[in-house]
Amino acid sequence: MKSAISAAILGAALAAAGSATAAGNAALEAPIHQFIEAFNKGDIKTAAATHLSTGVSIVDEVRPHIWQGPGAFMAWAGALTADDKADGVTNESVTLGAVTREVVEADTAYVIIGATYSFKQKGKAMHEPAQMTYAMKKTAQGWKIAGWTWTGPNPTPVK
Repeated sequence: MKSAISAAILGAALAAAGSATAAGNAALEAPIHQFIEAFNKGDIKTAAATHLSTGVSIVDEVRPHIWQGPGAFMAWAGALTADDKADGVTNESVTLGAVTREVVEADTAYVIIGATYSFKQKGKAMHEPAQMTYAMKKTAQGWKIAGWTWTGPNPTPVK
């Protein structure tokens, strides 16, 4: 009996693992890369277009730390701009790393990807290695970002 239960648990775990992959869904990852590329160029309109037009949820280290709903992306962008100005931050860019997890279930998905935020603070080069976690929604126009989080330690000077 014990071995039958163990086999059932193992089978369920393997089935669940089949829906999660380390990487590889180019269509799913495309809006994430488009968002970051547009952000790095300062093209907020294109960056916003990678998100659901009906609203998103964003959790970030920038005050007030959470934005939700139809104007959330633009409110986050405004808060980031104000925060950067107040802290003397310039030359911001994000470099995406490897996708560490993807889970796709019908028209929703969950993606975790490494990221590094590089910038200058009062002229000093800084970086912040982190992870971005995305909730994705498949629409008639393809995959869109429904929400994301930035998770990382405090920035440190570049040596």
